[in-house]
Amino acid sequence: MLKIRVMPTLLYKEFGLVKGKSFYSWRRVGSLMQSIKVYNMREVDELVFLDITATAEGRRPDFQLVDDFADDCFMPLTVGGGIKTVDDVHELIARGADKVAINTAAVENPELLSQVAQRFGAQCVVASIDFKKTPSGWEVATHSGAKSTGIDPVQHAKDCEKRGAGEILLTSVDRDGTMTGYDLELTRKVSEAVSIPVIASGGAGTYAHMEQALREGKASAVAAAAIFHYTEQTPLEAKRYLHEKGFPIRL
Repeated sequence: MLKIRVMPTLLYKEFGLVKGKSFYSWRRVGSLMQSIKVYNMREVDELVFLDITATAEGRRPDFQLVDDFADDCFMPLTVGGGIKTVDDVHELIARGADKVAINTAAVENPELLSQVAQRFGAQCVVASIDFKKTPSGWEVATHSGAKSTGIDPVQHAKDCEKRGAGEILLTSVDRDGTMTGYDLELTRKVSEAVSIPVIASGGAGTYAHMEQALREGKASAVAAAAIFHYTEQTPLEAKRYLHEKGFPIRL
């Protein structure tokens, strides 16, 4: 049985880690290297690192930065932000990334997912989908949530799977950083629409929220940031909680 993963997310802006609410009001939350060292000790399943300004600034990923911290990251590492080409992916993998999260480019150039999957394998490709609630449902947002697309997240997830994505990182822009719980309804819709793992993201404030995302939202994994930055709760304690609730967890 596929093990449930608890995945801290590190959001990088300019020269350090940040966290905000609904992709706004960013606050500094500490050192990148210090956070990586802490997560190494806390038995994290995977780590997600996202450069949240690369796409908006029209620049490529910061390969040197990834090279600098990847050597000290003793857990599977997913890197996202600014990826536009297969060469970008090749460089990130060469610098230490295990997977890449492709968000805006998956909308603007969907064929990139296929190209990356064909060259590096589907297990390397994470289709990162940010979404917002609308009066009629939900829509995909790109450019770190700044640009609404009118695209249905469920259909987009299905398209990403067809093009070779190995998993979906599904983030609620509205709930991100609020610690009020994941968007369970949309998470469930996407999880039921695809056969690849769906990582619920955006809104975790308690271990119970993670349980809800897995049980009610039918996600395969949970990603979180604010809960680990602003409370005493830890990934290891989250895993123990979920294990007690009957989920298959690697301890």
